[in-house]
Amino acid sequence: MSKQTLNLDDRLYQYLLSTSLREQPILQALRQETASHPMSQMQIAPEQGQFMGFLVQLMGVKKALEVGVFTGYSSLVVALAMPPDGQLIACDVSEEFTSIARRYWEQAGVADKIDLRIAPALETLDQLIQEGHANTFDFAFIDADKSNYDNYYERALQLVRTGGLIAIDNVLWSGQVADPEVQDTRTTAIRTLNQKIQQDQRVVMCLVPIADGLMLAMKRG
Repeated sequence: MSKQTLNLDDRLYQYLLSTSLREQPILQALRQETASHPMSQMQIAPEQGQFMGFLVQLMGVKKALEVGVFTGYSSLVVALAMPPDGQLIACDVSEEFTSIARRYWEQAGVADKIDLRIAPALETLDQLIQEGHANTFDFAFIDADKSNYDNYYERALQLVRTGGLIAIDNVLWSGQVADPEVQDTRTTAIRTLNQKIQQDQRVVMCLVPIADGLMLAMKRG
């Protein structure tokens, strides 16, 4: 028996998907379309999407925040997992990428749950704080430009309620965060934030080695 998280080979990964994944057809269709996109590596893995949907249902999330939409798989997962009166504010800067997302949100019947804000995410987050939305969100997902990860984390920490959850994607960064010789800006930003959250007494945290690494930080009272 291994005492550490397994590095899944293709056979074991396919077994994991075949025995655990319950992906709705609309999600599968979106994932398949995105697979042919030049930036397809930006989409989250289906098992991560299912895990996030599980968390959203487990917490009874009604108000959620997303930083980084791309073609909309993660927002679709969250919206489908929320109750009919749930609301997701989604932040992105690309009309091109999110036009794909909008199409699938409409097909899935959840477009009315998603408020897409096309603007630099920090502007949207600061505006939400100024408008009095601090301490009101149940869940926040961060998956955007890595250089701003710490800024997004700090804003999200203001916006989520006590007991609310912040999920941050790509925190294992294909293993590069563990290589001291890798010192590029994005890797350094992720590495620094991981270290910060590990020491941050404002949250209860857990780094889950699913897909490219998912940091979970629950806001303390």
